[in-house]
Amino acid sequence: MNKKITFPHIGNYYIPFYYLITNLCKCEVIIPPPITKKTIELGSKYSPDYVCAPFKYNLGNFIESIEKGANIVLQAGGGCRYGYYAELQEQILKDLNYDIEFINFIENNRVSIKKVYKFAKRLNPKLTRIKFYYHLINATLMIIIMDKLGRYMREYIGFAKNDKEFEQVEKNLFNELKGKISINRLIKIYFKYKNKYKNIEINKPQDCLKVGIVGELYSIMEPYSSCYIEKKLAKKGIQVKRFTTITYLLLQKKYNINKLLKKGKKYLKYHLGADGTESVVLSQELAKKGYDGIIHIKSFGCTPEINAMPIMAKVSEDYHIPIIYFSFDSQDNTVGVDTRLEAFYDMIVARKEK
Repeated sequence: MNKKITFPHIGNYYIPFYYLITNLCKCEVIIPPPITKKTIELGSKYSPDYVCAPFKYNLGNFIESIEKGANIVLQAGGGCRYGYYAELQEQILKDLNYDIEFINFIENNRVSIKKVYKFAKRLNPKLTRIKFYYHLINATLMIIIMDKLGRYMREYIGFAKNDKEFEQVEKNLFNELKGKISINRLIKIYFKYKNKYKNIEINKPQDCLKVGIVGELYSIMEPYSSCYIEKKLAKKGIQVKRFTTITYLLLQKKYNINKLLKKGKKYLKYHLGADGTESVVLSQELAKKGYDGIIHIKSFGCTPEINAMPIMAKVSEDYHIPIIYFSFDSQDNTVGVDTRLEAFYDMIVARKEK
C-alpha cells in the first residue's frame, strides 16, 4: 500500500509543512483542503461536545484528507490540552473504521525532533542527518519569511490605495515558496518580496487607529476559525498587530516566558499555561504603546485564556484601554462577530476623536 501522509491545516503554514514532509519522507502528501463549514461540521459530529474548537477543526481536517486517500496522519500540537489530542483523535478515527497509522510527534508537551527524524528515516531509509537538518532549516526559513512579511502586511494593508495589491503579492509569494527551494533561493525570495511590499502605494495617517490581537494560538493563526477578523479590521483602515506566529512558537516562546512574567509582575506571579501569560502581558504592552484597543480571541472552553480574561479586565481598567473578547466554537456566527466588531470600531473611533 502506498504511503499517503496528511496533517492538520493552519492558515498558510501548510506550505512549509508540505515542503518538509515531502522532502523528508519521499511519500505522497495530501494537503488538507482549506477549512470550510464542512470541515467543522465533520469534526464536531465525531468530537466530544465540550472539547475545544481546534480539536474539532483538526479532526475534520483528518477525515477530509483520509477520504482523499491519506493513510498516515501526523499530529504535533502541544502546550495545553492540545498535547493530548493525538491519543483521542486516533481512537475516534479508528472507531470510524479508518485504516490509518497515527503518528504523534509530541514528547513532554513539545515536538520531538528525534521522533520526526525516526519517522522520516523509516519511510525514507536513504535520508541522512545532514539532509534532514538541511530540509528542516529550509522549512524554518520559509516560516520566518512568511511571518516577517505577514507582519508588514498586517500593519499596512488597511492603508493601501489598491487593497488588492497586497493580496496579489502575497499570492505570488506563496506560489514561489511552493517551487524549488534552497537556502539561497529563500533569501532571494525574501528580499524580492520585501521590496514588492514596500513598493505598494499606501496612504497611512500618522495617527491611525491601532488594534492588537492576543489570545489562543490556533484561533489567531487560522483565519477561518476567527471569521477572518484581521481582514475585517484592515478594511476599516486599522493597523493590526499580532504576536502569535509559528516563528514565535518554535523559536521564541520557550525563552520568553520568564521575561514576560518579569514585565507583567504587577498582574502575574506564575505562568498561566499555553498562551494565557502572553495575553495578559502583551495587553499591558499594547496599552503602554498607545494602542486604541485590544481584541482577545479564543476557542470556547480554552482554560488558560479563561484564566487570563479577568486579569486582562484589570489591565483594561488600569490603562483605560478597551478590550473586546471573542470566543469561537463550531457555530459559524459571522453576523454576530460583524455586529460586535462594528460596535467596537465605533467606540474606539469615538475615543480617538476625544
